[in-house]
Amino acid sequence: MRTKDPSYRAILELGTYLRNAVGSDQDTSRAALSPDGQLGPLLDRVYQQNRWFTPESCLFALRYWGEMLRERILDSWLAQYADTGQHPKKVALILAGNIPLVGLHDVLCVLLTGNQALIKCASNDRLLLPFLTERLVGYEPGLNERIRYTDGTLTDHDAVIATGSNNTSRYFEYYFSSKPHIIRKNRHGIAVLNGAESPTELQGLATDIFRYFGLGCRSVSKLFVPKSFDFDPVFEAFYAYKEVVNHQKYANNYDYNKAVYLMSGSQMLDNGFLLLKEDSGYGSPIGTLFYETYDSGEALQSKLAEAEDQLQCVVGGSWLDGNIPFGKAQWPELSNYADGVDTVEFLLKISKD
Repeated sequence: MRTKDPSYRAILELGTYLRNAVGSDQDTSRAALSPDGQLGPLLDRVYQQNRWFTPESCLFALRYWGEMLRERILDSWLAQYADTGQHPKKVALILAGNIPLVGLHDVLCVLLTGNQALIKCASNDRLLLPFLTERLVGYEPGLNERIRYTDGTLTDHDAVIATGSNNTSRYFEYYFSSKPHIIRKNRHGIAVLNGAESPTELQGLATDIFRYFGLGCRSVSKLFVPKSFDFDPVFEAFYAYKEVVNHQKYANNYDYNKAVYLMSGSQMLDNGFLLLKEDSGYGSPIGTLFYETYDSGEALQSKLAEAEDQLQCVVGGSWLDGNIPFGKAQWPELSNYADGVDTVEFLLKISKD
């Protein structure tokens, strides 16, 4: 796909702004924020609106997008696609609000394919994305006609991309059945260990578990480990995140789940800020990490294939086919589409009709 759309240059400008604005990943102080003085107060307001969106979490998301919005990365991503269609469509985007800027990828896909975005943000995430799209409009005023926000019922649109839970997906499927659509459901991140992981790999695993408090669909919520696995090195790596329990909302969830498990007689390991529980499920609650043992690599691959529609990503060592390296679960390539559905291909197809 040739990058002729006016949004392309504006998106590159946004990437430059973010790289200049948020400093290095070692600096989470206000001094690292943009010289225009806007981001620091914005992150304070974001945190007041949604206590899960800490300044540190928002800075990580902003740094990720600053790195992704580079010319070589955008060109490599878009090179596999044909030209944009000749009939732009208005695409309604119903965004999740589980982690900061979770809907930005959908917005960029809509703009780069020449379409219009009608955006409905989650109720607890209404500040960060509008701030960034306002900057896009500043770089390319013509985008003002192609980016709209709404709080009401979605009516005037040609297609829909909606992200929600398994429950809301049934409503979305019914309500938007007459329109071209992508409906996303619950997905989970898992990690596969074999007991030979290095301390560095286990530190990366800890990041994949605790980043965004485990709220992302790419957050590792379950481990697969060999029988008789020694969890001591894993808990040692987790210790770097012990302060997470000082976050009130996380602590409330941790305490509640611990009480529920104790009252039900469930067996678990507890290091004071994370519960490790053997469970066949994939979506562990906040403050809890499920695990399950496996007998052989072949049996495990078969099990994961059966659960493919529940998995967003699989983290593991280089010995694991199709793995994501430890520590990279929340650093996906632009072509790592949610639920494995190619958003750009979908948008190009509808804009040709």
